[in-house]
Amino acid sequence: MGETKLVSIGSLTKGNYIVIEGAACRVSDIQVSRPGKHGHAKIRMSAVGIIDGKKRIIMMPGHDNIAVPIVDKRTAQVLSMSGNTANVMDSETYETFDLKIAEELKGQCVEGCNVLYWTVLDQKVMKQVKE
Repeated sequence: MGETKLVSIGSLTKGNYIVIEGAACRVSDIQVSRPGKHGHAKIRMSAVGIIDGKKRIIMMPGHDNIAVPIVDKRTAQVLSMSGNTANVMDSETYETFDLKIAEELKGQCVEGCNVLYWTVLDQKVMKQVKE
């Protein structure tokens, strides 16, 4: 498991990142139910996986803590390409590794171009091609 931190679920807003079922997700919807006579407010959160795109739903009391992934955003240069995979070199550490090319970046990603990638929960994902 990669780097995470605990935050109160009540402090999260739409667009924040959370960990559900071990996957990093972006919050897409939050619903808060009114507390009962002696109860606590319940929070129902819908989120979409950053890497797999699957929708996940979680329900928790409003005072509980939830894990939030620490997203590391870095740039890399594409060294070579084969099929859906690009071999890239990190611009700071000069580490080389393979990244899967996202569907929406297929036409833009060429050898020698710079890309923005995120490291989330020990997984690397290509996010953008820099001009």
